[in-house]
Amino acid sequence: ALSRPRITLNRVPYFCSGCPHNTSTKVPEGSRATAGIGCHVMAIWMDRSTSTYTHMGAEGVPWIGQAPFTKTKHMFANLGDGTYYHSGILAIRAAVAANVNITYKILYNDAVAMTGGQPVDGPISPALIAQQCAAEGVKKVVVVSDEPSKYPSGYFASGIEIHHRDELDRVQRTLRDTPGCTILLYDQTCAAEKRRRRKRGKYPDPAKRVVINELVCEGCGDCGVKSNCVSVAPVETEFGRKRTIDQSSCNKDYSCVKGFCPSFVTVEGGSLRKPQKADAADFSRLPEPTPAQTTEPYGILVTGIGGTGVVTIGALLGMAAHLEGKGVSVLDMTGLAQKNGSVVSHVRIADRPDQLHATRIAAGEAKLVLACDILTSVGYEAAAKMQRGVTKALVNTALVMPADFTRNADLEFPRGSMEHEIRDAVAPGDAEFLDATTLATGLMGDSIATNLFMVGYAFQRGLIPLSEASILRAVELNGAAVESNKQSFRWGRLAALEPERVLNAAIPQDKPDSQRLSTSLDEVIARRAEFLTGYQDAAYARRYTAFVARVRAAETQKLPGKTALTEAIARYYFKLLAIKDEYEVARLYTDGEFTKRVAAQFEGDYKLKFHLAPPLTNKPDPTTGEPRKSSYGPWMMGAFRVLARMKGLRGTAFDVFGRTAERKLERALIADYESLIDELLPRLGAHNHTLAVELASIPEHIRGYGHVKERHLKAAKAKEAELIAAFRAAKPAPASVERVAA
Repeated sequence: ALSRPRITLNRVPYFCSGCPHNTSTKVPEGSRATAGIGCHVMAIWMDRSTSTYTHMGAEGVPWIGQAPFTKTKHMFANLGDGTYYHSGILAIRAAVAANVNITYKILYNDAVAMTGGQPVDGPISPALIAQQCAAEGVKKVVVVSDEPSKYPSGYFASGIEIHHRDELDRVQRTLRDTPGCTILLYDQTCAAEKRRRRKRGKYPDPAKRVVINELVCEGCGDCGVKSNCVSVAPVETEFGRKRTIDQSSCNKDYSCVKGFCPSFVTVEGGSLRKPQKADAADFSRLPEPTPAQTTEPYGILVTGIGGTGVVTIGALLGMAAHLEGKGVSVLDMTGLAQKNGSVVSHVRIADRPDQLHATRIAAGEAKLVLACDILTSVGYEAAAKMQRGVTKALVNTALVMPADFTRNADLEFPRGSMEHEIRDAVAPGDAEFLDATTLATGLMGDSIATNLFMVGYAFQRGLIPLSEASILRAVELNGAAVESNKQSFRWGRLAALEPERVLNAAIPQDKPDSQRLSTSLDEVIARRAEFLTGYQDAAYARRYTAFVARVRAAETQKLPGKTALTEAIARYYFKLLAIKDEYEVARLYTDGEFTKRVAAQFEGDYKLKFHLAPPLTNKPDPTTGEPRKSSYGPWMMGAFRVLARMKGLRGTAFDVFGRTAERKLERALIADYESLIDELLPRLGAHNHTLAVELASIPEHIRGYGHVKERHLKAAKAKEAELIAAFRAAKPAPASVERVAA
C-alpha cells in the first residue's frame, strides 16, 4: 500500500453541478482564452481552449506583450467578479491603454465562490461594473444572463445590450470581431451559493426538475458536452450505458436539456417523493458496540468527494472527541479539491492531548480508512496510510464518475480493480465494501446522507473510538439538518447489523426491468425479440432471431464453446433494427413504463414538459447550423399516443418520417451490417475471432440523434474500415501453433 497506486483514474477538481462557468467559459470555435484566480481557472483542464493564468490584477495582461508577435488577432480573458473588485480593473485599464484586441469575460456570480461563498469585499453589482468599465474607455459592454428579464427598466446605461445565455456563442463572435478592449459581463449566481441560499429559504427554488427516459436515451453523451455538468450520471442497463440525473446534486441549471436528444423531460410542479419505509424504523434496540481504544493515538482517515461533507465528518468526530475530553486533531486536505475533487481528512484521537505530536496520519498508521468514495481511497494520499495488520477499511463502492465523464461517454470505472487494491493493502477480512450512497439515498432521499451513514456503520463495527451520545451531540451543535443526520447515523448502525433489512427498506422492489441485466445469451436474445415484437411485430422479431441463430450455428461449428460473436450480434444487430424513429420514441413514452417511473420518483401536482426537435418543423440555429430544440407541454403525450399507434406505417409509402436522410441512412446501416456479417462467417476462425467480435460491436459506437449520430457514425466507420482491413489480412496460425494454443 505504500507504493504508488496502480489505478490511473483520478478525481480532479471540477465545476459544481449547474455552475455558471460550465457555460460562461466556452469560447467560439477558433478562439482562445486565458484564466485567472477563481473557480474558472479549472477551464484550463477542460476542452475550453483556455491556457495559462496569472495573479490577481494581471488577467489578460500577458496578451498585451504577445499580441504584436502572433497571428492570433483576439483573446478572451476570464475574470471573476471578486477579482475584478480586488484588482482586476487594473488589468482592464492596462488593456485599454495598450489598445489590444481582447474581450474580458467578467463572470459575475454574486459570491467569492472558490473559497466558500463569501460576499465580495465591497459594493459591486452588474450595473456598477458596466458603468465603471465604460468609464475606463472600453469599446463595448454586453451583458449575458440566464435571466435577462430580471433587470428593471433603466438598470443599465443606454446602449448596453442584454442577451440570454443561449446567445453566448453569437455574442462572443461579435465581440471577437470588434477592435479594442470589450467587456462581456456574464451574470449568473454561483450554483453552490444557490444551494446554500435555498436551504435557508433565501433564494427561489423552482419546482422543476429534469428526468431522462433511459430507453429513449442513446448514451451519446451530448448532454454532458452541452452542460459540462457532473449531475449527468451513467446508468448501466440491459441495452447499454444510458444517462440519469443525480437529483441529490442537481442545482437546477437545466443546461443538460440542450443535449440533442428527445429523452429529456422536465417535471414541473410537485416534488421528489419522500421515502416511506425509512420513517418506520425502530432504532431503540440497537446493541452498543465495544469501541476502539485510544490509549495510543487512533488515526481515522476520511476520504471522499469535495462538496459532499467530508470535512464536516472530520469536524463532527473532532467535536465529539472534544466533548469526551479526549485529545484530538483534525487536518483537512482540501484546497481546490473541494470542487468535486479528492478530499482527505486526517482525524487523530487519543486519551490525552499530549499524546498527539502531529496532525497528519503517518504512512501505514491509519487505524481506520473511512472511504466515503472508493476512487479517492485508492489515491496515493489514502493508500499510503494503509498497512496490513494495522488498518481496517470501510469502503463506499458507489459508482460516482469523475468529472471527465462529461467529455468521455465511455469512461470506465474500474470498481473491481479498486476493491482488489484495497484488499491487498490490508489484512484478509479487514476491508468491508458496501454501496452506501444507494442505501442512504434510498432511505433519506438525498445522497448527502451517505457520509454520516458510513460513520454509523463504522461506529457499530466498533471502529470509532467515541460514544453515540457524543457523536449525536456534535451533530446537534453543528446545527445543520440535525434530525436527518441523526437518522442517517442510526440507519448506518442498523445496516451493520441487519444489511438485508436495510437493503429492502432502501431499494424499491419494482426496479425497472431495463436495469436488470441478462445472465445468459438465451435471455439476451429472448428479451430483444420480445422488444422488437413491441417495436414492430412478430415477423420483425423473427428476422432478428433467425439472423442471430445463423450466426450462433456458424460460431459453434467453427469455434466450439465460443459465444462472444453471437452475443455481440445479438446486442448490436438488435440496436440497428430498433431504430429510434418518431414512432418508437412515441411508443417508449406511452407504454406506461416511463410515467410509472416518474410517479415513483415524484409526488404532488406535477406536469411533464418535453424537449424535442421535430425534424419536419425544426429550424436550425443561425450561428451553428445545428437543429434547435423546443419545449412542448403535457398535450404532447396525447400526440405521442397517436404517433405510437401509427408504427404500422413504418417503412411503407405513407411513412413521411422514413423519407428523411437520417431514416434512409439507418435502414442502410442494417443492410450493411447484414452484408458484413455474411462476409465474416465463412472466414471465421481462431485467428480472427477477436477481430470479428470487434467488427460486430461497431454499432455500439453509433449513438445519438441527427448531427450527433452523424459525428459518431463517421468515427465508427473509420474504425470499422481499419478492422475490416485487419480481418481480411489475418492469416491462420500454423496447425502446430493452434494445437499448442488449444
